Parts: sequence; structure tokens; C-alpha cells
Amino acid sequence: MFHLRLYMEYLKQYMKVRLAYRWDFVAQFVTDFLFQAINLVFILVVFGHTNNLNGWSQAEVIFIYGYFLIPWSIFVAFFNLWDFNERYIIRGELDRVLTRPVHSLVQVIMETMTPESLIGVITGLIVMGWAMTDLNLTWTWYDPIWFILFTLGGVAIYAGIFISLTSISLFTDSKSDIQPIMYNIGNYGRYPVNIYHRVIQFVLTWILPFAFVGFYPASYLLDKANWQWYAFLTPIVGMVFLGIGVMIWNVGIRHYRGAGN
Repeated sequence: MFHLRLYMEYLKQYMKVRLAYRWDFVAQFVTDFLFQAINLVFILVVFGHTNNLNGWSQAEVIFIYGYFLIPWSIFVAFFNLWDFNERYIIRGELDRVLTRPVHSLVQVIMETMTPESLIGVITGLIVMGWAMTDLNLTWTWYDPIWFILFTLGGVAIYAGIFISLTSISLFTDSKSDIQPIMYNIGNYGRYPVNIYHRVIQFVLTWILPFAFVGFYPASYLLDKANWQWYAFLTPIVGMVFLGIGVMIWNVGIRHYRGAGN
């Protein structure tokens, strides 16, 4: 409850700052929507030249993309760590964070959140609904529960990976350019994993498990029995990678020497 109250206070302050420039706030919503729409157009262009993608129909691929947007948008909204190196290491703001009686990672997450990115959740649901008009899907009463668990697992996977990458700067005290590369690799999870080479499939499943963020859970919701056991692993994989990320962060904080050294 303490962290929830603290989060609400951070959220109030964030909204006050953002709404001081209302059109800029609105422009962020529009920009995020257009960015997601461009990726959808890319899928439509691909299917303009083929009827299926290694056995996957256009509606199924669109459904997978729509589902992927939901955990991805939640991750971006609450784990916006892209400028951590510049802001907290190079400018020394991490020293300020470490003087407060709240876990450093929790503070950084609250200070860098971008709630407007949650527009992607709405976009994802709309895209999924559009795709479902062409799909004969039958959901049971417990599928929405799995949907929530899969989503939380996907957010945890992304968070764990990017917290681990962010923690590298705690050891080096300098900028790291790995995150943009990992961001591009993460985009592979929004498409059917079996369209890639087997080596890439293995990497996206067990090394950098971005396939658990979009493809495997969406396949279960599409009644694809071949992938359902992978889907059920999503929450477990999420907890493992988030745990690893927090562990690396804690070790990095103990190793951090301060901006003045």
C-alpha cells in the first residue's frame, strides 16, 4: 500500500507537468497510434503478395500483432528506462535516488513512467477485435484469466531483460548502446516464430524469450494446440527473467561508486 500511494503521488505530479503543455500530451497519443498503425500496414502489405505466411493467415498474424501491443505498451508505460544512462549515471541523479528510503529501482520506474503509452493497450484490443471478425474463435470462461496472466508474464519478460541491460551502466559508469539493438530484436516476437530459422526460434524462446511476449500466448488464444504448452510457461518465464533483472540491478547498485568518482 505504501508503494501504491507513492505511485499515485508520482502519477499526480507527472500529469500536472504533462498537462501544462496539453497539445504536446495529445500529440504523444497521436504519434504512438500512428507508429502502431504503420506496423499494421506493413503486415497488410506482406499479405498483399501472399495468402499465408508459413501456414498463418492474415487475420491470425494481425491478431498476434494486436495481442503483442498490449504487454508491450504496459512495459513501455511503466519501464521507460531508455534514457537511464544519460539521466541517472552521466548527470548523477542516481546519487539522489540512493539517499531515499525506497528501493532505487522502484524510484527510477516511478520517475520515468509514461502512462500515455497505455494507448497501445486500447489499440491492441481494437486490432485483436478486428482480426477476430475473420476468425472463428471460441473462448472458454477461463481464457480471459489466462489472457491476464500471459500479459503480466510478457511485461515481466520485457522488464527483466531491459532492467538487466540497464544495470550494465551501473558497472561501467558509462553509456551502453545495447538497448536499441535489443529493442529491434524484441520486434521479432510480434510475428509467428516458426517463420524464422531454427536458430532464431531457439534464441527467441530460451535465450531472449520475446516469443513469449506475443507469439506463444496469442497462439493459445487462437486455439493453436501446437504451441499451448509454451504459452502456459509465459508467467513462469516472466518471473524468472524479472527476478534475474532485479538481482543484477541490486548487485549493480552495490557496485555503483557514485557520480563523483
